[in-house]
Amino acid sequence: MKFQWSLILGLFFALLTAVFAVMNVDTVPVNFGFDFVSIPLILVILGCALIGGVVVGSYGIFRQYKLQKQIKNLNAELAKLRDAGSVNMEPIPGESDLFTPEGSSQL
Repeated sequence: MKFQWSLILGLFFALLTAVFAVMNVDTVPVNFGFDFVSIPLILVILGCALIGGVVVGSYGIFRQYKLQKQIKNLNAELAKLRDAGSVNMEPIPGESDLFTPEGSSQL
């Protein structure tokens, strides 16, 4: 459900950005630091939105990679602890039914 709301919200903001860009079609000077270029404002707005999307997407991919690496390290550590016999794997009485599909409705 969270993904659907994110998709709807993303499409809404994309539509809002597109409408705002279409309303601003005047030519504007853009200073790149070494040269001035006159381009339509619609291209500036859409270009900035595209660059922002790439930056946010790159950050999301980096974060996901970092979390997957952390999960892999924690699973390796857990396996090492299980092999050493340091982890007590006996379930706590009365709480074992919370982790079954039938017991998930009790939460």
